[in-house]
Parts: sequence; C-alpha cells; structure tokens
Amino acid sequence: MPTNRRTFLSNSMALAGGMLMDPFQSVEKDKVNFHIPAAFSLKFLATNWGFEGTWDQFCEKAKKAGYDGFEAWAPSDEKGRNEMQAAAAKYGLSYGLLVGAGDSDPTKNKAALEAQMKFALPMKPLFFNCHSGKDYFSQEQAIGILDMANKIGKAAGIPVYHETHRGRICYAAPVTKALMEKLPDLRLTLDISHWCCVHESLLEEQTETVAMALSRTDHIHSRVGHQEGPQVTDPRAPEWASALKAHLAWWDNVVEMKVKAGQGLTVLTEFGPPNYLPTVPYTLQPLADQWGINVYMKDLLKARYAGK
Repeated sequence: MPTNRRTFLSNSMALAGGMLMDPFQSVEKDKVNFHIPAAFSLKFLATNWGFEGTWDQFCEKAKKAGYDGFEAWAPSDEKGRNEMQAAAAKYGLSYGLLVGAGDSDPTKNKAALEAQMKFALPMKPLFFNCHSGKDYFSQEQAIGILDMANKIGKAAGIPVYHETHRGRICYAAPVTKALMEKLPDLRLTLDISHWCCVHESLLEEQTETVAMALSRTDHIHSRVGHQEGPQVTDPRAPEWASALKAHLAWWDNVVEMKVKAGQGLTVLTEFGPPNYLPTVPYTLQPLADQWGINVYMKDLLKARYAGK
C-alpha cells in the first residue's frame, strides 16, 4: 500500500526536528575563550523589515521578545518620524537609523543621502547605518560620499557606520580594504553574509582583509550567509553548521576586541522576509519563520556573550 502523503510529510518533519536538536545544543553549549565582564554593553536590535503593522504593534512585539531597541529606515516625513519616536518612547526602546540613496548619478546620490541624514538628525539615533553609494561608483566618488556622511555624524555627535552590503560601496572585501587603507576613520556595519555571497566562499582566502574589517566594526548584522547566497534558510538546520560557525567566529572576534577596548556593541538580528527567505515554488510560502529565526539569533548571541 503506497505511503500516505500526509503521513510521509509528518514523519519527515519529525525526523527533521530530531536532526535539528544536536546543532541547537552544540552551538548553544559553545563558549567563547575570552572573559566578558558583566558590565560589557551589548544592545540587541530588532528589524521591522517584513513586519506588517503599526509602529506601536512592532515596538510592542520587539519589547516582549526581549529586544533593547530596533533598526529601521529613517522616516521621510514628519508623520513617520513622530510615530516612530512615540512608539519607541512608549516601550522604552532605543533605535539606530538606516539611511541610503538609490540614485545612479553619484552627485545626486550624495545629495540625497546628505538630505536624508540631516532630516533625521533631530531623532538623535544610536547611529546612522549607511547604505552608501553604488558598487560601480569610482573610488574618488565613493570617498566623497563616505567623507560627507562621516562629517555630518561627527558634527552631530552621532556615530556613522557604512554597511558591507551588495550593490553598495563596500560590497566586496578588496574594495572595502582599499577604502579602509585610505580612510582611517571609516567604521563599518558588518554584514559579512554579503561578502560570502559576493566571493562564493566563507572568505578562507581573505583572512587579512576580514581581520581588518572586523577591527573597523562597531555594529553587526547577525544574518548568516553562505557561498551561494546572503541568507541560509534556517541557521538552526544542520546543513548550515559550517556557515554558522564561520559567522560566530567573526562575531566572537569583534566582541573580544570591543571588550579589550572597553567599548560597547550593537547587534541587529536581520534575517529577512521573502525573497531573502526562500519560499515554496508556486505558493510563495516561506520555508521558515523569519521572526522566530531572528529571536533565536538574539537569544543565542545574548547567551554566548553574557557577562561571565
């Protein structure tokens, strides 16, 4: 008698659940090999990427999940700015702001980013995370944009980080290395999942460049990428163990440097919705729970870096 399809799927899910237990327990039992003082400042931020609802609903959900704050795109109008600030204040959440421009012309791109940052200055965010420029801008054009953003942040006393993101100025390891060598004040948001995708590797052959980027990192996007994409389906799944371990090693390195320097760190759990999150063909149903994955990453890293 043929196997009933429902029974087959049920058994498959049960088997998958059993396979997942070992990776969960293995990673959660891992300990860093350096001392983390109880006073170490580590803020975990939620992403509203993919969230459908009001600012109040999002902030309430983030607060209940145990987040310290959130990161979101800077509002483009007074109404959005007021609603975001009101919800953040209501639930006692801090926030960092994403800023960036899509113009293909370097001059217009720079002007749009400048205007966006200046409009958001009164919100006094924890930081500006810049989606800076375009990957095809020349180095001279890129440096002009980076310098402009950094000067705005410095004048306002707000840290400015530039994200290692595909399609942007810091899209690739060697390009970013050249910029870091020219700009000693360049600070990064490390979303190293993008570099794994760009270079089709876990960056084993670029350890010097990666080490330099880690030393410039002040904010982490804790998404796990792999050799063929910027986001694994589910970091808890055993098939992604090597990718998860590589990312944990990079993040451990950043945390250790911050501890030694007596500095704090912010971490955004940024697994994204479809189409970053793969879907079932024809149905567009996501293969995993985006919010659940992000909360798992928060809990994993919070336990890993809890003060000893």
